[in-house]
Amino acid sequence: MADLTVRLAGLTLRNPFVLASGIWGESGESLAGAWHAGAGAVVTKSIGSLARSGFPNPTVETYGRWGMLNAMGLPNPGIEEYPREIEVARRAGAPVIGSVFGGDAEEFARLAARIGSTGVVAIELNLSCPHAEGFGTEVGSEPRDVEAIVRAVVREVRIPVIAKITPNTSDPEALAAAAERGGAAAVSAINTVRGLAIDVRLRRPVLAHGLGGLSGPAIKPVGLACVWQAFGKVGIPLIGIGGIASAEDALEYVMAGARAVEVGTAVAVEGIGVFGRLARDLSGLLDELGIARLEDAVGIAHGAPAPPVGGASSDALLTRSP
Repeated sequence: MADLTVRLAGLTLRNPFVLASGIWGESGESLAGAWHAGAGAVVTKSIGSLARSGFPNPTVETYGRWGMLNAMGLPNPGIEEYPREIEVARRAGAPVIGSVFGGDAEEFARLAARIGSTGVVAIELNLSCPHAEGFGTEVGSEPRDVEAIVRAVVREVRIPVIAKITPNTSDPEALAAAAERGGAAAVSAINTVRGLAIDVRLRRPVLAHGLGGLSGPAIKPVGLACVWQAFGKVGIPLIGIGGIASAEDALEYVMAGARAVEVGTAVAVEGIGVFGRLARDLSGLLDELGIARLEDAVGIAHGAPAPPVGGASSDALLTRSP
């Protein structure tokens, strides 16, 4: 059986399949369920300073097997309430990555310090939600802002910081480089692609908020392109996101340069059993291709060996084994 173990920003994961933020992460029990179902790690829903109810319904539109458009509005119970859910997941043995969102560097740093005290193994910065005013893409579209936010967070915590970047910009590669300059231990690419659906009979947008974020198989080429462009341009690991529903999808991202992948829409469609299926199928696919270790496939579509794991500061990062 092929070895699916991955080393990522000072962490060791049993396989590359990570539960994406915003899917199945409402409670500690759901996070633990994804871990028991076979995920290599889990990311919480994005947590802010205060509780948010999110946007009114309808918030989701589906497109068969091709994708899902959503505008949830970052609903969450707030940073002081959510840590109890993290503790439930941690007691179950899950490596938990805490996701936070904020309106500026100071707020991100404050939230990161708080969630970093809960035992999470890393922190993912949501710099890329495409539909929440004052957050996400609105604060994460310019390299100078990304660098400042990441730098502020890195000063406050002693665990790996992961920057989740947006595709809704002219140069995602520049955002990845900015995150590295700020001290990020890894980059997640990508979040959802801004989109819109209109009901021609009602003559108005389908989603109550109007604009939403498109996820699922339809955006896989966009995510792959971002990972492809960033690989070799930054010295920190990449996490691929967007349209991963099969072992082939995951291996495409790995060959493009990702060390791990986050799975979201496929969980919404298939349930958490998708993690076990993906791990089994990927192991079988690697055996078929004669690849003994998944890490041997990182970046090979570029025709060059993978760069060293992590950056110069990786030795100082916390290492956890699930």
